Amino acid sequence: MAVNGVRYESSLVVMPDRAVELWNVASLESLDEASLAALAMRGASVLLIGTGRDLRFPDRRILRPLAAAGIGVEIMDTMAACRTYNILVGEERSVLAALIV
Repeated sequence: MAVNGVRYESSLVVMPDRAVELWNVASLESLDEASLAALAMRGASVLLIGTGRDLRFPDRRILRPLAAAGIGVEIMDTMAACRTYNILVGEERSVLAALIV
């Protein structure tokens, strides 16, 4: 996956006002409440989770704290998350994309 011409081989977090960061989530199975809580603290109102090549859904229980914090969460395959992220950034929305590569 490439972001701004830089190729990434591992999962990453993308926000419009910050540098791309590596994300220590290698697969959907390794996604947990702690990794999502760290993302929730970044202040975005929308969190896009790209689940890799295929659309798969995490256990709903780990998403509950995000909903309780008023953060909208969308789950999609990583390429769809990238497209959606670009649209939301173009609309100047407060968005964060957490992408499993």
